[in-house]
Amino acid sequence: MPDGLMLARRGASWPGMQLPALFDRNPRIAHVRLQGAIAARPGFGGGISLATTGPVLDRAFALKRLAAVFLSINSPGGSPVQSSLVAARIRRLAEEKKVPVIACVEDAAASGGYWIACAADEIVADPASILGSIGVIAAGFGFQEALARYGVERRVRTAGTEKSFLDPFRPESPEDRARLETLLEDLHGEFRAWVAARRGDRLKAPPEQLFTGRFWPGRKAVELGLADRLGDAAGEAKRRFGEKARLVPIGGPRPPLLRRLLPGLSAGGPVPALAAEGLLPGLSVEAMIAALEERAAWARLGL
Repeated sequence: MPDGLMLARRGASWPGMQLPALFDRNPRIAHVRLQGAIAARPGFGGGISLATTGPVLDRAFALKRLAAVFLSINSPGGSPVQSSLVAARIRRLAEEKKVPVIACVEDAAASGGYWIACAADEIVADPASILGSIGVIAAGFGFQEALARYGVERRVRTAGTEKSFLDPFRPESPEDRARLETLLEDLHGEFRAWVAARRGDRLKAPPEQLFTGRFWPGRKAVELGLADRLGDAAGEAKRRFGEKARLVPIGGPRPPLLRRLLPGLSAGGPVPALAAEGLLPGLSVEAMIAALEERAAWARLGL
């Protein structure tokens, strides 16, 4: 039997000795990275959805001798549905396993990213992190004049008077605008209610200040009660569980083959330009649009 195993079995050790994981009884903290835009169908650079994140969370909460789950969040937001589903999965697992969940914000937990952060029991942020953006946005384009310019006749038939809601090839009607505004208000109400329920009396500013869609740097977010303290994952783990606390990375699915072959590419990089030059023939127009949309989401935060 190896000397290290024999000594470990007898309870002996020496300074600097690294015990095998089998005999390591220090607190173990599952560390999950939630990075990218939130969408049902992740884009070229990856992203967050229940389909991709749910299995990772399941593995994190199944870790043996689990003391806590840390979520390192870096997201500009995205789908409110996927944000809600991921947050609900986190809460369900936390309550089943009865372990604390700590959200550690990196560059941003904005919009849907903040929705997910609120699933944690506490939120820690860097002074320069971006938090908030508690609002809902819808954006699109109108092409009705382009059709007339090129002599194109559009033929649309519907069963249901509102089936062609917000058709980009016809002028926006007051009815469509009112319906969209009602929809956005309803979704915003769900977001506000979730934040209020999770943060409670820790919120230090009135709703008319916090729930406008505005965002703040980490230090100000702590003052407003959107976060609990400044820090990072490694420092928070030691503060809570001592110097011997162990962060255990829980990996997600492997990135797409193209991204593994070209690791320098990202949603903020030269993907559309390369595709336009024919250098990335496998990249679809849909993937290009997703990359541009994610870049725009980060740009709204100044990142």
